[in-house]
Amino acid sequence: MNERPIGVFDSGVGGLTVVKEIRAALPHEDIIYFGDTARVPYGSKSVPVIRRFALEITRFLESQRVKMVVVACNTASALALDFLRRQTGLPVIGVIDPGVRAALRSPAVKRVGVIGTRATIRSEAYQKRLQRLRQDCRVIAKACPLLVPIVEENLVGSAIARQALEMYLDEFRAEPPDALILACTHYPLLKQAIRELLGPGLALIDSAEETAREVVEVLAARRIEGPRDRPGTEEFYVSDSPEVFRQVGEPFLGRPMGAVFEEHVWKRDLGLGPDGTPC
Repeated sequence: MNERPIGVFDSGVGGLTVVKEIRAALPHEDIIYFGDTARVPYGSKSVPVIRRFALEITRFLESQRVKMVVVACNTASALALDFLRRQTGLPVIGVIDPGVRAALRSPAVKRVGVIGTRATIRSEAYQKRLQRLRQDCRVIAKACPLLVPIVEENLVGSAIARQALEMYLDEFRAEPPDALILACTHYPLLKQAIRELLGPGLALIDSAEETAREVVEVLAARRIEGPRDRPGTEEFYVSDSPEVFRQVGEPFLGRPMGAVFEEHVWKRDLGLGPDGTPC
């Protein structure tokens, strides 16, 4: 079990920010990443469909003999995490709870901002978790649908990005929160621009960094850490267009990417009914 890889998946390229942080924290671990590029975005899909997609990918990662599954997608974490945990014996980690705990780490935090995709904000996953842990916490959630395509088109430093951030974050500029959760794995690439807009003193919660910390803790708690006497390897799989994935994904990873393989996970028979539950 210790020598098996860590499995990570996302609806597309955004989860590579999580891979980047896991690699920084665990340079000796092997990682297998799956990006569901044929069916991105997940934000417009129904709950049963997202659960089916997530389970298809998890079954593929199981076939690759992973020791853990990291759901590096806020939409899938919000809508399919508990479902996945019931379907597999592997530890399954999402990106929401680590970010929520980090935002509330200081007892002085009373006002938390959350920015994410429409689906993530509409699910109220962050809002409910924050208020369950701290009832007097005021949560201001804002959907920012233009930010994902801006990042994927490599327009992070452009005037378009600045204008979109000014539009979406205007409320936060007027009344700054104690912490701002980046509830999308694309958004870490916008951290510098957000700090320039909202000020350097704002606590920005990067879900990728926090999820990597949780991976480290779970591996240690379960005693399934990999051997430290060698560098870790990486394998990348997508459901469509490997070359496009590499071109778009390398800025997320922050370095050149190795070979990318195409895998059609929907060919797997899961035995699920139309509502996404086992027959």
